[in-house]
Amino acid sequence: MGGATAANQYEGGYLSGGKGLSLADVITSGDQKTPRKVTFKTPDGKIGSRERNEPLPEGAKAYVIPDQYYPSHVATDFYHHWEEDIALFAEMGFNSFRFSINWARVCPKGTKELNEEGLIFYDKVIDELLKYNIEPVVTLNHFDMPTYLADEYDGWSSREVIDFYTFFCKILFKRYKGKVKYWMTFNEINILRSWSQLGIHSNDPQTLFQAKHHVFVASAKAVQIGKKINPDFQIGMMVCYILNYPRDCKPANILESLQFNREMEFYMDVQVKGYYPSYKLKAFDREGIVIKKEPEDDELLKIGTVDYIGFSYYMSSVSDVDAKESDIVIGNQMKVTKNPYLEISDWGWAIDPTGLRVALSKIYDRYQAPLFIVENGLGAYDKVKEDGAIYDDYRIQYFKKHIKEMHDAIILDGVDLIGYTPWGCIDLVSAGTGEMDKRYGFIHVDLDNDGNGDMSRSRKKSFDWYKQVIESNGTKLD
Repeated sequence: MGGATAANQYEGGYLSGGKGLSLADVITSGDQKTPRKVTFKTPDGKIGSRERNEPLPEGAKAYVIPDQYYPSHVATDFYHHWEEDIALFAEMGFNSFRFSINWARVCPKGTKELNEEGLIFYDKVIDELLKYNIEPVVTLNHFDMPTYLADEYDGWSSREVIDFYTFFCKILFKRYKGKVKYWMTFNEINILRSWSQLGIHSNDPQTLFQAKHHVFVASAKAVQIGKKINPDFQIGMMVCYILNYPRDCKPANILESLQFNREMEFYMDVQVKGYYPSYKLKAFDREGIVIKKEPEDDELLKIGTVDYIGFSYYMSSVSDVDAKESDIVIGNQMKVTKNPYLEISDWGWAIDPTGLRVALSKIYDRYQAPLFIVENGLGAYDKVKEDGAIYDDYRIQYFKKHIKEMHDAIILDGVDLIGYTPWGCIDLVSAGTGEMDKRYGFIHVDLDNDGNGDMSRSRKKSFDWYKQVIESNGTKLD
């Protein structure tokens, strides 16, 4: 048990120590009502912005606008607080910590030019974790890439990017051969989309799925490279898993739910089973999508399957073909139908602990592969009392119920669950909205939505609660 973060939401250190510009560095802040935007400059020198999931104008390149606030530039400043933060994780009793390595810090342009100073930073982080007997769990790509690859190669739409990515992976695999055992190739691969995550300038289905094919091949190659360097490496994949129920027994709703769940299962099918499933090939035929493959690609996918399935679980959803606009809510960047049987978070996400047990059982039944819950948590408004205390009992209740369901999935259903790293174990910037008000952590960071604050760390009530949970290996929840 431990916690999870991502470089683009937590690390900061913008352009420090030789780091290059990355996609997250040109994405603005926002909130529940104000979408995040990507800022750019066109070939004729015009400066503009688009919502993060919209395509950029032809020829536009990433651009940082002076006086615009970009949350990733400082985030919650792990770059300067890593010793303090890791000591706090150790105090809680973490035995694992999931974090991502910023591609642009190691390879500033994403090419084969290395930045030794960036590698030295991660040397220190990993050594500090090991000093406290905290297992490093490294995500190789978490919603980010160097902007140079987006500007000059159109991101993952270019097959050349596969070679750049695997070079980056090989450097890390070799450097941390005896220090890091657990790796994940890509974060939430099923919701990678558009320029802000794939670096592609067009959102049409052909470009999107060609880019995702390149991601699949890159992941498979990374698995093979890693296994040659150290056969004991455990290299996994990761999806955003949003369990979906049919609204009722109406056949159309059951079919709709099946289709929704396939949109997650497709990515697991490819990376765990090693091939494109027939239902997706038929969908490509209907939509006129033709994946351009090299002759070796199918074999690469077959032999480059992963060791375990990592997934995030925050909420469940409902399929209802007759849903009205008033029945729709936004959850985890997706439009879903309200479930009348569930409570919702401050951000409208359904709170469904039982759904976690269902999700664990469904995934394990389908793949019979070890599972790793690498994200789970409650984004909420936290109120700081005059004495600095934060009584986040709502967060404790959320985790208590979810951990119980994990226990039942293991003991009653026979699920092979190898780890649990709740999301945002320390407060960080929301990926979806770019705000600080949406807090997940057991540790509070003094920072607001506009970047004001002294970055001081303090323990919430949930800090001591989670400490006792870890000490008891999940048996003491009260």
